[in-house]
Amino acid sequence: MGIGGSIFLIAVGAILAFAVEAELGFLNLTTVGWVLMVAGAFGLVLTLWFWQSRRRTVVTRSDDPAVVAAPVETDRVVEEQYREVRRPGRPV
Repeated sequence: MGIGGSIFLIAVGAILAFAVEAELGFLNLTTVGWVLMVAGAFGLVLTLWFWQSRRRTVVTRSDDPAVVAAPVETDRVVEEQYREVRRPGRPV
């Protein structure tokens, strides 16, 4: 849903719940407003929770080559080489 959609649902729900006083025989607009506000708040919390869990990912970079051992049945060691390429001039 996203943050924008959640805030939109909360705003529309608040307008229906507190500002509109129309009477419909089969639909209570106050209840619809409260449902929209709860759905928007739930969507906002859910979106923020997913964004927070995405930010916890940490990537580290080492200049030392990493040594990875192969499975036990073979006695082979694989070395991963790291090479950094820099262009001359102003850093971006």
